[in-house]
Amino acid sequence: QVQLVESGGGSVQTGSSLKLSCVVSGDTFDRYAMAWFRRTPEKEREFVAAIGQGGDLTGYWAPVRGRFTIYRDNDKATVYLHMGSLKREDTGVYSCAAGGSYSAVSSNFPYWGQGTQVTVSS
Repeated sequence: QVQLVESGGGSVQTGSSLKLSCVVSGDTFDRYAMAWFRRTPEKEREFVAAIGQGGDLTGYWAPVRGRFTIYRDNDKATVYLHMGSLKREDTGVYSCAAGGSYSAVSSNFPYWGQGTQVTVSS
């Protein structure tokens, strides 16, 4: 059974940085494309960033492009999301997801973590 566990969330001030981590177990990590989504009071599930199995292919939601970076370490079975220049509107519960193909669509990811809260205040 594939399991995903996120960490690294917290409460920070605007302009700060955070690095989220997601460790995957239960299967061969490099079989999976990975993505980060977030949940806010306004939206149940919103795409943030995705990365292909090899790490060469990445994609971002426009509001975070240039501020967030997704990358992976296949030896550590971990995907990361570095979040820079944080804004109040980045607040949400961030979840990682694993799926067979690179995608920005949540329904293409069968495996999900529980999520980690990110709160940005001024």
